[in-house]
Amino acid sequence: MSVTARIVVTAAVIKRDGRYLVTRRIKGTHLAGMWEFPGGKREPGETLEASLVREIEEELGASSVVRDLLLSARHDYETREVELHFFACDLTSEPQPRLGQEIRWVTPAELGTLEFPPADAELIELLKRG
Repeated sequence: MSVTARIVVTAAVIKRDGRYLVTRRIKGTHLAGMWEFPGGKREPGETLEASLVREIEEELGASSVVRDLLLSARHDYETREVELHFFACDLTSEPQPRLGQEIRWVTPAELGTLEFPPADAELIELLKRG
């Protein structure tokens, strides 16, 4: 394996009425078609929290409040190393798929039936256990 890039990513774990908000990666992106927790790459100079607020606004057109860090994980893909930081978040407005992505609210049990990137596996197990 030859990892060529290290990417820092933040992701929002948004829970409402016992369900989690997940989005599907769009065509033309790394891991297209897989489900994920909304978020994205941290820009140079951004804090993790500021990155997540910006990404939620860009992807979902929603305002958010970043809460606690739930989990940090690292995963090596063929061409990149991803360092992921999952935060509990609350939305202060309704999410809309601004990039044409599919969005769903799913139960903890349903998380296990969707295809997520390997880097999300530890979080999925944590959320399924409650």
